[in-house]
Amino acid sequence: MADPEAIAARVSKVEHGFKEMKEEALKVKEEGSLPQRLRVAKQLYSFKEYQARMVGVFVLGFLAPRSKGALALLRTTVSKDGSWQVQEILAQAFDQYCRVTGYEAALPTIKDWLRDKNPNVRRAVTEGLRIWNHRDYFREHPEVAVRLLASLRADESEYVRRSVGNALRDVSKKEKDLIRSELASWDADDPRTKLTYSLASKFL
Repeated sequence: MADPEAIAARVSKVEHGFKEMKEEALKVKEEGSLPQRLRVAKQLYSFKEYQARMVGVFVLGFLAPRSKGALALLRTTVSKDGSWQVQEILAQAFDQYCRVTGYEAALPTIKDWLRDKNPNVRRAVTEGLRIWNHRDYFREHPEVAVRLLASLRADESEYVRRSVGNALRDVSKKEKDLIRSELASWDADDPRTKLTYSLASKFL
């Protein structure tokens, strides 16, 4: 089985990016039983070094489609991590879960996470699934993606609103009419909506 201490020692020297962390997580993914891999992920997440926690979060994302416990840890524990690097990997881990589960099959979970009280949970969805209309199901149903994103246009968290605006801007590259129609229904003078609107309309 993988040695969490050895993994932590290797990745703690990495100062930029996440390639090495993902490579370490892929190795863990292939070793041992599901309970053993989950245990290694938890051990990695217990380290003070954010790089080791990133590896743990990647592993949890790989396990989440088969482990409700791994998905729950991402939502309830990882989302409270103070490292922005770890939050970036949370978004990737959530997308990994959706990709393997199937984006249409994952819709109930996507909607549930978008309603979470923790802005990091909501942002994991809006950021993790970018570019939304490049993902299976949403490629054929971009209106669903836009509707889900637009529901957070006035989110209380600027962090989330920025992610929503940028995600809608991404969609607009191929779906200009769809985004124009959606934005036309917004109150662009609303203080919270204004930022999301300005980002979403950038390429229109």
